[in-house]
Amino acid sequence: MKCFHYFKDKTRSRSQRSAPILKAETNLSLSEDVSSCKDRVTKSSGSTNSPRGIIELYEEKAEKLRVFTYPELRHATNDFTRLRKIGEGGFGCVYKGTIKPIDANGDPIVVAIKKLNQDGFQGHKQWVAEVQFLGVVDHPNLVKLIGYCAMDGERGIQRLLVYEFMPNKSLEDHLFRKSHDPLPWQRRLQIMLGAAQGLAYLHEELEAQVIFRDFKTSNILLDEDFNPKLSDFGLAREGPTEGNTHVSTAVMGTHGYAAPDYIETGHLTAKSDVWSFGIVLYEILTGRRSLERSRPKEDQKLIDFVRRYPIDSKKFGIIIDPRLEARYSLTDARKIAKLADSCLLKSAKDRPKMSQVVESLKQILDVSTEGSPSNKSYEVGDDEPRELTENSNMGEVSDSSKRRLAQLAKLSEHVGGVSKKGFMIMHRAKVS
Repeated sequence: MKCFHYFKDKTRSRSQRSAPILKAETNLSLSEDVSSCKDRVTKSSGSTNSPRGIIELYEEKAEKLRVFTYPELRHATNDFTRLRKIGEGGFGCVYKGTIKPIDANGDPIVVAIKKLNQDGFQGHKQWVAEVQFLGVVDHPNLVKLIGYCAMDGERGIQRLLVYEFMPNKSLEDHLFRKSHDPLPWQRRLQIMLGAAQGLAYLHEELEAQVIFRDFKTSNILLDEDFNPKLSDFGLAREGPTEGNTHVSTAVMGTHGYAAPDYIETGHLTAKSDVWSFGIVLYEILTGRRSLERSRPKEDQKLIDFVRRYPIDSKKFGIIIDPRLEARYSLTDARKIAKLADSCLLKSAKDRPKMSQVVESLKQILDVSTEGSPSNKSYEVGDDEPRELTENSNMGEVSDSSKRRLAQLAKLSEHVGGVSKKGFMIMHRAKVS
């Protein structure tokens, strides 16, 4: 996936750098690039956001982040050896490493260390955004930032971020890479819910609203228990201030996930994230990427593909990820698709809030858990083969039938010329 071109402020000098304690960024980068929206909003009534912004909240909570030296992180990654590299993107490379606990006692802590490309000016702005946003947020469905490193030396600037390590990589890996086992249906529902809870926290539970702006499967990481955590806050923005409806900004994000109203106008709201969530819901349902250039033209865009198979039609099951091998609830799949469609409404104001999405997913998950495969058959469609399972409404064997089976079992011991197993099979077929 390619990201949109970034808008660069040509009046800003490349000599401007951030200090390890981030005081410089507060007045330099974040005030302009992340949270100062007063000169770039359209006034309205109805916003209830707190006047305290990300900068103030960060200054209050910054002490919880550890400040690492560059030699510490070189040692943690064995001098950033390629053997430790676990990811790479526009920002730079990510390495697996180990650090000592803050009190130097106990076992080493496994972490992920993201190293900024030294010649990446835009990466520097994203680095600042990540430190400030992740220095403020605290939620089980958001990746935890442990600390950072910001050093200027003979080798140039060094900007690094240290996160908790997520052993199961990203949702993208499990949905689209054949090297990973397909995610079971129930786990997909749980990942959807956790990701929605993370966005709802950012939109509605913080003093200052945060718009993620780059919600996609590669930014949903999975811990050892497959709990989802949103990562990569480099493009995050603070939402509109009190009395305003949106933030006006250069369009940034990833093709295939950005809301069309945001692309057309540059007006960024929390509903832009809701659109992206709808796309990811369909990716989880179908096992297809939002945009696949290798497919026939009519199937390249995921939205175009799913809309050819309406939710209430008999052919709806065609869109479901074939890697599930019919082990899913068609009823639940229809509900998920309807929820995705509500997130993808053309008018942003008609899309649900993420808290409403969370409640809908909880209801679907509760019903699905009650009717799990152990006690409920899964349906895959009126025009598709169904998985046969035992069900209580199929009727139980009568007492008289049980007695006849017992008699047949005794008789079979004396049958000659026919195997015991074959005799039983023949006679069971006659018992109603």
